[in-house]
Amino acid sequence: MTDKLKALSDYVVKQKSGFGLSADIAHDELTLSCPPETLVGLLLFLRDDPECLFKTLVDICGADYPERARRFDVVYHLLSMHRNQRIRIKVLTDEQAPVPSAIDVWPAANWFEREAFDMYGIQFSGHPDLRRILTDYGFTGYPLRKDFPLTGFSEVRYDEAQKRVVYEPVRLVQDFRKFDFMSPWEGAKYVLPGDEKATKP
Repeated sequence: MTDKLKALSDYVVKQKSGFGLSADIAHDELTLSCPPETLVGLLLFLRDDPECLFKTLVDICGADYPERARRFDVVYHLLSMHRNQRIRIKVLTDEQAPVPSAIDVWPAANWFEREAFDMYGIQFSGHPDLRRILTDYGFTGYPLRKDFPLTGFSEVRYDEAQKRVVYEPVRLVQDFRKFDFMSPWEGAKYVLPGDEKATKP
């Protein structure tokens, strides 16, 4: 399998030498990375070239690395049933820079791109209807970003008195606790509450 992927990788990189591609094979999977401006051209080539024929868009997803300047990976998984091969395309972007929409290549990209926008806030230029698809109306923030709070910003409940669903800011029953992750085998380097009365040996 690795030999086939290496041959495919060499072929695509050679055919699209001006596209700024980099290739990586790991765990019997080929990943091609490209800049956003060459993405649509690469996807069209992979779909239509007789040596590739990646006609099926499996999915588009995002990944968040907030420590990087371009924090988001936009990842495309493609399938060639004709060649029985899979390939992954990766594009880097940030909160402001849009990635070109792949809807003209695969109409199925519509909902995948809306999901990436809804969960991460990734922008797609040329998308005909880029709006939220999974979260509720008026939702604040992007829930799959690493810096999104686990509790969220608002909570939803049914109010019996008003006979309707109400949205309220999150109220925590207790403050966030500070946990001590020291090994239990070493013992604490400070006096635990309640031990201050213990007699010292």
